[in-house]
Amino acid sequence: MTTAAAIHACWSYDDHGALDEYAREFLLAGHAAGERLWYVPGSRPGSTIAEWLGGLGRESARPHPVRILPWQGAYAAGQVIDPAEQIARYTAVTEAALADGFSGFRVVADVTALVGTPEQRDAFARYEYAIGRYMRIAPMRALCTYDRRELGDRVVDELACLHRTSPASAVTFHLHAGPTSDATTLDGELDMAGEDLLSDALRRTDLEPVGGEVTVDARGLRFIDHRSLIVLQRYAQARRMTAVVRTGLGSAARQAELLELPNVRVELAA
Repeated sequence: MTTAAAIHACWSYDDHGALDEYAREFLLAGHAAGERLWYVPGSRPGSTIAEWLGGLGRESARPHPVRILPWQGAYAAGQVIDPAEQIARYTAVTEAALADGFSGFRVVADVTALVGTPEQRDAFARYEYAIGRYMRIAPMRALCTYDRRELGDRVVDELACLHRTSPASAVTFHLHAGPTSDATTLDGELDMAGEDLLSDALRRTDLEPVGGEVTVDARGLRFIDHRSLIVLQRYAQARRMTAVVRTGLGSAARQAELLELPNVRVELAA
């Protein structure tokens, strides 16, 4: 996945140099597209992005093309984020950018400080999933960064798998928002190692069934084992709905048939 194609990306770092290189490319893509740019470095020391981005802003012909601000200036105040409030905040920023003649809004944000406790992490993970739906329909792009040394691999994985892409993480699948609240997208590979991670990710989607069904667009899924199908079954059963999994994997349909999962229906799709 190139930075130009990344809509909602996650980068977990222990190497500032690699992060800065990726962030610079991500922001340059936005600059070339005529977007307003924000950089939220958090408390991370040693970044060269702020100085470089300031120069980029001075070269622009548009007014206020670049902002560099602390996370408190980009995210709603409080120890635990309110997903709906934060989405409204970024919606307003995106709409203001359009009103000012920009083609959209793009942000690189280090949000390590917002996921330090389990309560913070759960709320922010729900936000990461939900803002992904907004970015499907609005000209907003985001690169969310996390300090892996401070948070640990498991915490990073919980957050990374809710993005469309996570180039610097070890997660093998991504669960990200579909176009409506009754749809989600699942891609990558799911085996025994991802069972608990998938369960946590599904819990944070807050899918709302229509006619008793939700849709899982799994056409980008390359592999799924029976344990992951059982995770889907438990999720759907607990919410008294049917998960309709659309995938090109014939093996998934055969497994579902053998397992006789009453709340999971696998439909083959190109």
